Amino acid sequence: MTQKTKRVIWIILMIIPSLMIVMSAVLKLLNVEAVVQQMTQAGFGDYLPVMAIAELLFVALFFIPKTYKIGFLLLTCYVAGAMALEIAGGRFPTMGVVMAMIWISVFLRNKYMFLPADNQKQVSSS
Repeated sequence: MTQKTKRVIWIILMIIPSLMIVMSAVLKLLNVEAVVQQMTQAGFGDYLPVMAIAELLFVALFFIPKTYKIGFLLLTCYVAGAMALEIAGGRFPTMGVVMAMIWISVFLRNKYMFLPADNQKQVSSS
C-alpha cells in the first residue's frame, strides 16, 4: 500500500467517526427530544451539555496534530463508555464500529503508538 493510499484511508477513517461524534454533540446541545429522552433513561439527562462539550473537545484534540494522541485516548475512552451503555441496553454496539475506525486511522497514521517503546527501536532499525 502506498503512502498516499494510507493517508487517504486514515483521513477518511478519521473524519467519519469524528463527524458522527460532532453530530451527537450538536444534537445534545440542541436538546433534541429523542436524544434527551434516551439519555435521561440512561441516567445522563442532567449532563447533556457537559457531554456535548467534552465530545467537541475530544474531536478537536484528535484533529490537532500536536494533540492527536491525547485526543485519540480521550475519544477511545468516551466511545468505550458509549459502547458499554449500548451493550447494557441490549442494543447492537454501533460505537464498536466507530472505535474500530478510530483505531485503524491512528494505526495507519502512526503504527508505533501501538508498540511498546523498546519494540519501536527494533522495528524502526529493521
